[in-house]
Amino acid sequence: MASSSSSYPFFLLFLLLSTIATSATTSESPPTTFLRTAVHGSALKQTLNTHKPKAKLPFKTQFFPQILDHFTFTPKGSKIFYQRYLINAQYWCRGAPIFVYTGNEGDIEWFATNTGFLLDIAPTFRAMLVFIEHRFYGESMPFGKESYKSPETLGYLNSQQALADFAVLIRSLKQNLSSEASPVVVFGGSYGGMLAAWFRLKYPHVAIGALASSAPILQFDDITPWSSFYDAVSLDFKEASLNCYKVIKGSWTELEAMSAKKGGLVEISKIFRTCKDITSVYSARDWLWSAFVYTAMVNYPTKANFMMPLPAYPVEEMCKIIDRFPHGATKLSRAFAAASLYYNYSGTEKCFALENGKDVHGLHGWDWQACTEMVMPMTCSNESMFPPSSFKYQEFADDCMKKYGVIPRPHWITTEFGGSRIEQVLKRSTSNIIFSNGMQDPWSRGSVLKNISSSIIAIVTKKGAHHADFRFATKEDPDWLIEQRRQEVEIIQKWIHDYNADLKQ
Repeated sequence: MASSSSSYPFFLLFLLLSTIATSATTSESPPTTFLRTAVHGSALKQTLNTHKPKAKLPFKTQFFPQILDHFTFTPKGSKIFYQRYLINAQYWCRGAPIFVYTGNEGDIEWFATNTGFLLDIAPTFRAMLVFIEHRFYGESMPFGKESYKSPETLGYLNSQQALADFAVLIRSLKQNLSSEASPVVVFGGSYGGMLAAWFRLKYPHVAIGALASSAPILQFDDITPWSSFYDAVSLDFKEASLNCYKVIKGSWTELEAMSAKKGGLVEISKIFRTCKDITSVYSARDWLWSAFVYTAMVNYPTKANFMMPLPAYPVEEMCKIIDRFPHGATKLSRAFAAASLYYNYSGTEKCFALENGKDVHGLHGWDWQACTEMVMPMTCSNESMFPPSSFKYQEFADDCMKKYGVIPRPHWITTEFGGSRIEQVLKRSTSNIIFSNGMQDPWSRGSVLKNISSSIIAIVTKKGAHHADFRFATKEDPDWLIEQRRQEVEIIQKWIHDYNADLKQ
C-alpha cells in the first residue's frame, strides 16, 4: 500500500507504554512502531480515550523539586520543576527495601494501575513502593503547558536525564527517611524496563538490582533483525490459525483496491462503521494495524484492561472471529470484525472515530524521543502478515528535521549504554539484573533471552505477553506465569539477603 507520508506517530507498549522503532519510509511503509505506546495516527488515541484509570490507587501522590539539567551548570539548567511520584509505605519500616518503578512514556498512574505485581509482593518484603513519573509525561512537565513548545524545551527530554532524575529522587528520599541503608531494587516494563536495566548499569551505588520486563535494549543499530517485531506479531496469529494469518495478510490489498475506486473512502467508512467519513485510507489501515499489533502485545492469559478491555488470549479470539465467517466473505470484512474485538470487546461503541482522537495519556513525547535517541529501525518481511517494507534512515531523518528541527542520533543509545556483544559487556560491568520476557510479545526479540552470568538472568516463557509478569496475580493465572513470578521473587530475595549480609561485615 502506498504511503501518504514517510513519518508516523510512534506507538507506546506501554511500553505502554507504550509504545517500544522508527518509521519504514519506502512507498509501502508501515505505521511507525514504538514501545508499549503504539500510536498509529488516531487509532491509539481512540483506544485510550475512554479507558483512563478511575479506581483509587493505594498510593500517596508527592512532588519532588527536580533540577532541569543534571549535566551542565548553566543558569537555565538549574531551573527547578516538580516531578510527580507515587508512594506506598503501608508495609515498610526503616531499613526495609524500597522498590522503585522507573516510569515510562506516559502518565505514572496508568503504569501503577497496571503493575499489580509490586503491590502483590510488597508485604513479603515489607517494601516501600515508589513509582516515579518520567519527565515530560503526565504531570511532570518542566515548562508547564509550554514543555512541548520547541526543541529548546524538548531538548531536556531524554533517557539520560530521566535516569539522573530517578537517582537524585531516590537518594533524597532515603536521606529524608533516615534510611540510607535500605536496599533499592528498580522495576520497569517495556521502555521502563530498559530504563531499569540501564539504571542498574549506570547507578549501581543507588540500586542493588533491576527487574527489566519486556525490555528491548537490543532493538537498536543492526543488533536485532529489523523485521523481527512484525515477524513475531505475524507468528502469533499464524500459530493461532493459519487461515487467520492469510486473511489478514490479504486484507491490505483489498483495502487499497477499494480506496482506489470512486467513492471508495465512503464505502470503507461504511464497512468500518466510522462516526464520520474518513479522509484517508491510511486511517483505516492504521486502525487495523494497531489492533493486530496491540493484541499480539497484550495477548495475556487472563482478561485484562491495559490498553483496552480484552478477553483472555485475545489473538485466539480474533482468529476465531475470522475463521467463523462464511465462505465468500471478503478478507477486509473479516479483518474489520477481528479488529473490532480490540476496539469494542465491551460492546459499547456504536461507531469508531478513526481520525482526530485525543492523546489522553500524553504519549506524544515519544515522537520526540524517537526522533532523537530512540531510533529503532523496523521493516516488514515477506513472511509478515503486513505489507512488505524497508527502512531508509535519510528519509526518516528528513521527517524529524521537518517536524522538530533535529537530526536523529541512531547510534547514541548503544554508545551510551552498550548493545553489541551485550553478553561480554554486561558480564564484565554489572550484576543483579533479571530480563523477563514472553515469546508472544513481539518486543521480546529485542531483549536479552539467555542468561549472561549467575546474577544476570533471563526468564523466558513461551506464552508470555508484554510484561505479563507485572500484572496483578489472579486465580486464573496459568502455572507458567505463577512460576515465573516465583523465580523473580526468589532471585530478588537473594539480592537483598546478600546485601544485608554485606552490611553486617
